[in-house]
Amino acid sequence: MMSYISVLTLSFLSLIFALDSFGQEAKTVFIDARELTLVGKVRHKGPFYHRLDTVATPNLPKAVKALATHSAGLAITFETTSSKIAAKWCTGSRVPTDNMTGLAVEGMDLYIKRNDRWQYAGVARPKSHECNEVEIVANMAAGNKTCLLFLPTYDETISLQIGVDSGATISPAGNPFKKNIVIYGSSIVQGASASRPGLSYPARLSRETGLNFINLGFSGSAKMEIDVANLISDLSMDALILDCVPNPSPEEVLTRTADFVTTIRKKHPKIPIIAIQSIAREKGNFDTEVATKVLLKNNYFEAEIKKLQKHDPNLYLIYAEGLLGGDQEGTTDGIHPNDLGFDRMLQKIRPMILKILQPYGI
Repeated sequence: MMSYISVLTLSFLSLIFALDSFGQEAKTVFIDARELTLVGKVRHKGPFYHRLDTVATPNLPKAVKALATHSAGLAITFETTSSKIAAKWCTGSRVPTDNMTGLAVEGMDLYIKRNDRWQYAGVARPKSHECNEVEIVANMAAGNKTCLLFLPTYDETISLQIGVDSGATISPAGNPFKKNIVIYGSSIVQGASASRPGLSYPARLSRETGLNFINLGFSGSAKMEIDVANLISDLSMDALILDCVPNPSPEEVLTRTADFVTTIRKKHPKIPIIAIQSIAREKGNFDTEVATKVLLKNNYFEAEIKKLQKHDPNLYLIYAEGLLGGDQEGTTDGIHPNDLGFDRMLQKIRPMILKILQPYGI
């Protein structure tokens, strides 16, 4: 049996160790994330955390210009030997909506590479609507880690610093994703209503395929205007996905689809363009007007894409059937997919997208 003196000695040593550990934990140094690697952006011009340089594209619709300042789909990648990772960041003063978590709107989530797979490691949970400082993960094993921190989905990121142990190394990592596959679409592309940034479907596609899916989701505002087509035409991309049927009216789908695709084709004559019909709005389970409108938009979109396909062998169509499953449990509000709905979308479209891209060497 251990002696009383031995117990006291062990308790004293444990106290010293705990105090020492506490002191070590308090020593966190921060580095500006702009010194690390930004991924998810096609053109690195304009404000660092804006998806597009809106100053250089003055003719964009006002709503699109505002949404382009949101950091949806952008991520910081870096390598570090630190046992913990913290963050200080400031966003705009946007307040989360009723169908979005505060974590998705203004927070961040961290993934770390393990066994050649991106694995969830922690979240940066916002406590205010402007500036925050939190510890994302702690007590990690020794060794170098490759990290991927997804930025807020529905707000502008104004500044960001990454915190690590004093004495630990932190350096830019190489872009883990290859090629540029632009996804243009609605709030569903932007990330509503995933519970956190890394669970939006473009972010998941990137992690699960190793391809660079660029998030050009514009909530409520992906209406296939020609000025937006001209913007997309000027981007350097290897493929384009059009998931934009949810936002336009049926008449806009009918009158704008061909011009939108044709405008992009002038500068990208041979890249694969993958068009996706609108998911079924579960509000339409009982609301017949909603169901009829979605069906009409999808029918118009199919008809216009099929006309273009007669002269365009690099244009593809993915149908809406089964995108959310059949049990009506795949959305948050009858419109936007929840995490379950996004997973079901991925199970259908990921193999189809990869099959389409494979002959192009993507």
